[in-house]
Amino acid sequence: MKIIRHFITITKHRFKVCKYCFKAGLIWQGLTHDLSKYNPSEFFAGARFYQGNMSPQVRERIVLGYSEAWLHHKGRNKHHFEYWRDVDKTGKNAPVKMPAKYLGEMICDRVAACRIYLKDKYTPRSALEYFERRTDVAYMHEDTAADLRFFLVLIAEKGEELAFKELKTYIKEQRKIEKTERKSKIQQYKSEK
Repeated sequence: MKIIRHFITITKHRFKVCKYCFKAGLIWQGLTHDLSKYNPSEFFAGARFYQGNMSPQVRERIVLGYSEAWLHHKGRNKHHFEYWRDVDKTGKNAPVKMPAKYLGEMICDRVAACRIYLKDKYTPRSALEYFERRTDVAYMHEDTAADLRFFLVLIAEKGEELAFKELKTYIKEQRKIEKTERKSKIQQYKSEK
């Protein structure tokens, strides 16, 4: 029975994220969001540790001391800030600023997860409160954390309709900036050769 409930939960979550991604102009990301959760290495762990009111990865982490499903998931899904870590110029492991489209998907993911797990206890402040309770925010790039917080506050104070409209505009503008910056850095690199 846990297998069926887990399948229903992750599928409801995917559909909810898809709806939000569409509002944010992230069509492809909405359609492909969290497909790795159906991979046997994530799916069966999810079913085994299913609780219905929180991610099964939390229970797996409590039982085993780590979550194999999470390690698999975060390495394949760019909408998790944990994916965005690399070695900096000094050789230290450091966070990387998330590209706008993945930040947007992360926002959609967090709001959808809160709606799915909290059910009728969900409020527009839920995703913001979850963000503020997390202790791992220090592992997130400071610009990513600031942008994430901005949109979660916007959802809490002005509502989803306005927030996702603003998010769509932000993503569009930031993607142009990111593309220009990347192109400029590559051109600079080529000219230094």
